[in-house]
Amino acid sequence: MMSPKIRRFHYAMACGLASALALVMAPVKSAGADGKIVIYMQMGGDPGIASVLARTTGAEAAAKALGIELHEQYASWDTKKMIDQFKEAIAAKPDGIEIMGHPGEDAMGPLVDQAEAQGIIVTSGNNPLPNLEKKYKEKGFGYAGADLYAGGYLTGQAMVESGKLKPGDKAVVWDIFHQEGRSRSSQGVFDALEKTLGKGNVDKLDVTQDIDSDATKGIPVMTAYLAAHPDLKAIGTQHGQLTAILPKILKDAGKKPGDVVVGGIDLGPDVIAGIKAGYIVASFDQVLYLQGFDPVMQIWLTKKYLVPGLHQDTGVGLVTPANVDKIAPLIQQGYR
Repeated sequence: MMSPKIRRFHYAMACGLASALALVMAPVKSAGADGKIVIYMQMGGDPGIASVLARTTGAEAAAKALGIELHEQYASWDTKKMIDQFKEAIAAKPDGIEIMGHPGEDAMGPLVDQAEAQGIIVTSGNNPLPNLEKKYKEKGFGYAGADLYAGGYLTGQAMVESGKLKPGDKAVVWDIFHQEGRSRSSQGVFDALEKTLGKGNVDKLDVTQDIDSDATKGIPVMTAYLAAHPDLKAIGTQHGQLTAILPKILKDAGKKPGDVVVGGIDLGPDVIAGIKAGYIVASFDQVLYLQGFDPVMQIWLTKKYLVPGLHQDTGVGLVTPANVDKIAPLIQQGYR
């Protein structure tokens, strides 16, 4: 639940911005039947999981502050389902739709064109669609999320800087390499590790769709990989649910904290426990709360005041053993 103090802060922030803009801009009337702006928003995974919860919290906070009717869409990270949900959202004729770029621009492009032709504001989050963003920027197509490659590289760099890796050590990046765009974060981790460990010492282990949707199906995959590579010194990933289960996989395989360095992404109870236990040396913080709040605000600003799409990099930091105790309470409340 959102604390009264934080709720008042976000309400005041939204209302203050609305008041300031109203002084200099003429508002555009909402197409909603009852005057409310209607938004459909893709959340990515499943309700309540660590890689989604803060995004939901942020979106709902923005919707409440701005008086928006919000329809949340959860896809279990299934790209086909994301495409189907986008089609469903267009058919509902809302004021705005926030999409994720996992299916790629070839798949999403024609649907974006269709929505824009109908006067629906489209924006994006979590996984960018750069060409579509450029094409429809003036109509409110923005992006709220991390620079995927930079975030991955930062994670890999932190793994090296933990002091537990050296040239010649063996590592694997367990992540999604087969998806357009999304693979940039995986490649970032790979490149950062390879720079120090050397060519031929970093392996790639692709994540299939069934594991992407249900990370527990990856447990036997990584368990077998560990058994086949007893000299493994590091596992990198930019998959939040895999990050969460890696400490248990390592512990069950008889690995002690520090035997295999883990660098991951996102925040949640299992990730925080893994950091505190010493299994995870760094987790990329893409500030999911803003990935929920900002797209709702974007559509509201464009609908009301014709504000063009804003490109907002929400991921610039890491959670490590040095700062985890300060951030943990906010994670538990669903804000980080």
